[in-house]
Amino acid sequence: MTERKQTIDQRIALTVEKLKQLKAKKQLIEARHRATQAKQERAIDTRRKILLGAFMLEIMEQRGFTAATLEDGKFDRWLVRPDDRALFSLARY
Repeated sequence: MTERKQTIDQRIALTVEKLKQLKAKKQLIEARHRATQAKQERAIDTRRKILLGAFMLEIMEQRGFTAATLEDGKFDRWLVRPDDRALFSLARY
């Protein structure tokens, strides 16, 4: 009986180990899925910003606005990074 019990205990241990491996694999798959979703969401957000920006630049050009005149200078105050300000020919802070 001891030999049979040991075999059952061994089988249980193997099954428990297999379960741990499968849970780890599931976590990895879920993490990859979340990373893929996050990447897609960032790409969609970036595309929206590009399209909206292109639209706004076209409207500004048609109406003769500049980045400095947008909404009484709010855009000028909103942009703080020198590289970003240079894109719109705004003076450095």
